[in-house]
Amino acid sequence: MKKLKWSLLIMIIAVSALIQACGTGGGGNNGVSNGEEAGTNSPKEGKVKIKWATWGNPGELTRFQDFTNDFNKKHPEIEAELIPIPGEYDQKILTQLSGGTAPDIFYAGDAFIVKLIENGSIEELTPLMDDARSAVKKEDFFPGLWGAAERDGKIYGATVDNNPMVLWYNKKVLKDAGITEMPADLQINGQWNWDAFKEMTDKIRESGKYGYVLDNAWNSTHSWVTSNGGKVYDDNGKYIGYTDPKAVEAFRFLYDNVKSKNITFAGTLPKGQGGDAMFMSNQVGFVGAGRWYLPLFKKNDSLEYDIVTWPTNTGNKIEPAGIPTAYMVLNKTTKHKEAAYTFLSEFVNKEGQTYRLQGGGNAVPSVSGADEVVLEGNLPEHAQFFLDAREIGYALTPFEAGIPGLSNDINSRFEALWLKNEDLDTAMKEIEELANKKIEEYKGKK
Repeated sequence: MKKLKWSLLIMIIAVSALIQACGTGGGGNNGVSNGEEAGTNSPKEGKVKIKWATWGNPGELTRFQDFTNDFNKKHPEIEAELIPIPGEYDQKILTQLSGGTAPDIFYAGDAFIVKLIENGSIEELTPLMDDARSAVKKEDFFPGLWGAAERDGKIYGATVDNNPMVLWYNKKVLKDAGITEMPADLQINGQWNWDAFKEMTDKIRESGKYGYVLDNAWNSTHSWVTSNGGKVYDDNGKYIGYTDPKAVEAFRFLYDNVKSKNITFAGTLPKGQGGDAMFMSNQVGFVGAGRWYLPLFKKNDSLEYDIVTWPTNTGNKIEPAGIPTAYMVLNKTTKHKEAAYTFLSEFVNKEGQTYRLQGGGNAVPSVSGADEVVLEGNLPEHAQFFLDAREIGYALTPFEAGIPGLSNDINSRFEALWLKNEDLDTAMKEIEELANKKIEEYKGKK
């Protein structure tokens, strides 16, 4: 009888535990609910712990840490940890992905995200954004910013913010050269074009200063092509910088102005000097960049600066220019998908971008409804031009971002052109041939 009583008692305890376990089940997992999927921390085990990684300078990382702390206060059931990766970022993430130790969410540049999409390392975000409970929607973002993060209509990375390319100009350098009407005023009146730009750089050069510093990057060279109504790639992903008439005209404009020294290739500046430093020392009239220069320039109280959109050569007031951007992606193997997506969505939504970019931040929101962070304090005076450029600009096309090493090969060939004063037609023909050969070789391997 004693054995029978003990057996019945054990059975009752087991059944009770089973009923209790079933009662705490959370239903389906769609990536946005308050529960966590199977295999993750339960409330009894404590907080769900997630890690996220990014690059960044000290100022950016401080703001990111502040956001992370604020997020943790708002979500006591989640503990997010920031993992800064200062160097060799892509390779370190790839190594961690291979070893199963990668963060739950992390930043990815345009070329890196293509690789991650192709090797299946990251989660598609479209269904998560489409869920009614998501903190951010696909339609919240400006469509020209998806770039390499979109594949066959599917979204694999959310733009964390963006940096429309504009021309920063040094008012003192322009005034000392005898220029009385500033570029922003010409832009407002629809008179900011290649001719006006050339006339100003002529005067700056004659005054003994540098007119415009040309950086060797896609966002600079592509912007000159599109400001002329041209294309660098056709709709099938073929490089047409040598065959598209508008592109040819744009590269000729750059080439002629480099030869006349109105434009100075960044690689020829005095050793240890960059366009930004020479701009701040009143040696350069124009530099092309996004909003990332603002935190640096505003520290110099004596610096007189403003911005203007890219000059056009089409008769239109404004034309599309390049927009560097980065994306936040979700590790496909994360055990904490819901918590990780919660962090990701709140990092990139209107409130998240406002929090990160306010107070003279170094980028422009990629979602609607947060533009006040760009206009606050009138820094610079015509900050609205950042927003105007974002409305019609474009991220790096997947045609270039998706081919490993293509951007570097193109930039290296352009560097030789600017440094060695080579024949333009010969160089552009070679650039087009090497680009399309690399594109075709890559397609053949897939």
